[in-house]
Amino acid sequence: MSAIIIDNKEYALEDLTEDAQAQIASIQVVDQKIADLNAQLAIMQTARNAYAQTLVSLLPKKRAKK
Repeated sequence: MSAIIIDNKEYALEDLTEDAQAQIASIQVVDQKIADLNAQLAIMQTARNAYAQTLVSLLPKKRAKK
């Protein structure tokens, strides 16, 4: 028996309607997509930081006079 907890209440999946089970499946798909996008965002932020660090190392050591 599989169960799911919603709003601190436990429900047996087999007791839910097909529509309710479909909604749960859709939520799980969306949650996975959100997790994937968060992972991609972390990768992009890491890459951006690396590019910024490389840029800083390439800048002239003396700042231009105003």
